[in-house]
Amino acid sequence: MHPQLVPVPIPDAVAVLIGQQIPERVLRAEVEAVNQAYNITLCRAPQYREAREHAQSALARANKTLAAFDPRLMVRAGGAA
Repeated sequence: MHPQLVPVPIPDAVAVLIGQQIPERVLRAEVEAVNQAYNITLCRAPQYREAREHAQSALARANKTLAAFDPRLMVRAGGAA
């Protein structure tokens, strides 16, 4: 039986080093994907259909960039960001 893993906070310096290894376009795509996923959750009413479709297309574009870098980075609307 494996011991349970305890989450350990990452020091800021380590987070910066990790962030420096990710291309700028992927970081921008991640921010865009998270923002659009949030926008999709705001546009659930029928009168916001056009805005929701626009947010879904922007999310798909951002996810395409994220998936090309690492498929685990993809963001789902309504899911955990």
